[in-house]
Amino acid sequence: MKFWQALVWTEPEQLVPLAQFAEELGFHGVFNADHAVFPEDVKSPYPYTESGVAPMTSDAPYPDCWVSIAFMAAATRRLHFTTSIYVLPLRNPFEVAKATGSLDIFSGGRFALGVGAGWMKDEYDIYDVPFRRRGERMDEMIDVMHKLWQGGMVDHDGPLFPFPRLCIEPAPGHNVPIYVGGANEAALRRAAVRGDGWIGAGNHPDEVPALMARLHALRDAAGRAAEPFETIVGLTTPLDVATLQRLEAAGMTSAVNLPFSFALGKRSTLDAKKRFMEDFERRIMRPLRG
Repeated sequence: MKFWQALVWTEPEQLVPLAQFAEELGFHGVFNADHAVFPEDVKSPYPYTESGVAPMTSDAPYPDCWVSIAFMAAATRRLHFTTSIYVLPLRNPFEVAKATGSLDIFSGGRFALGVGAGWMKDEYDIYDVPFRRRGERMDEMIDVMHKLWQGGMVDHDGPLFPFPRLCIEPAPGHNVPIYVGGANEAALRRAAVRGDGWIGAGNHPDEVPALMARLHALRDAAGRAAEPFETIVGLTTPLDVATLQRLEAAGMTSAVNLPFSFALGKRSTLDAKKRFMEDFERRIMRPLRG
């Protein structure tokens, strides 16, 4: 079992020291989150709460994913990084491929791109990107980025992002791992067929075995069951060792320590966050390491 610390909505000035402390404690990685913009009046319902109200607010910090990860990667040596999640279809595949390929190179392969279709139609309207085509856009963007990351001259004749022979330099020379977020069938299928892992949006432990089984079945149908595949699952109930052992046996590879705002309030000191991480390491990580 691997362990990730959620850094979503964390005060930007604390990100680097928290990443360094996560590495010191033995966390596998940390992740941040993404919203390109946050409208004052959000009309879209949030799909992961019964009320439809999102847990984040307009004053929640969303520093640029690539800049913040680059700073944290430069200050660490073993810690891994991902995004939970980056709203990929809003963006341009050339810019994302260049930024994430560079992150892969400079971090020494410690970065995975966590992507999702996104839920906030308001954001798509502001970007003038069709919300209803976001799944189609994401699929083709992944194909495009896979080509660009290989290096050398490539072209593409897809319906949304056709381009003549071109290259990005430097290119990592291999695919940057992609972890797909989302709980619907389309997202699970995309993770199984095109991704290297899946990121949950918060699940009850009783939901996890069926999700793991469905992902395995989809990967098997795609001929990918033998390939490495990460499953990063944040649980909506308090974590305990026995539950995580049961879920690991079901195929879950990584657990998540709560975002600090959920456990400590909207703002908290760096020291309070470190004590929270230490408690998680003592109660959960240490026993599972044996």
